[in-house]
Amino acid sequence: MTTFDEREEGFERKFVEDEALEFKATARRNRLLGLWAGELMGLNEAGLDDYAAAIVRADVTTPGDEDVLRRVSRDLEGAGIKVSEGQVRGKMDELLAIARGQIQSGE
Repeated sequence: MTTFDEREEGFERKFVEDEALEFKATARRNRLLGLWAGELMGLNEAGLDDYAAAIVRADVTTPGDEDVLRRVSRDLEGAGIKVSEGQVRGKMDELLAIARGQIQSGE
C-alpha cells in the first residue's frame, strides 16, 4: 500500500468519525430542544422525556433541521406559546454548540 493510499484511508476514517459525532450531536441537540420546548409548554417530568424522545425520533424519521424546527414551532404555537421560528432556530444553534461540547468532553 502506498503512502497516498494510507493517507486517503486516513481521510476516509476521519470523515466517518466526524459524521458519526455530528449525528450524535444533532440527536443530543434535538433532545435538549425537546426538553426546552417541553418546559415552555409546562410538561411534567415524564411528559418532558416523552416529548424530547419524540423530537429525536422525528428527526430520525425525516432527517434535517427543518422538520424539527416546524414540529417544535407548531407544538409551541398549539400550546399558546409565542415563540417565532427564528427564536427556535437560534435555540437550535445554541443547543447544537452545547451538545457538541458535551460530546467532546465525554458527557
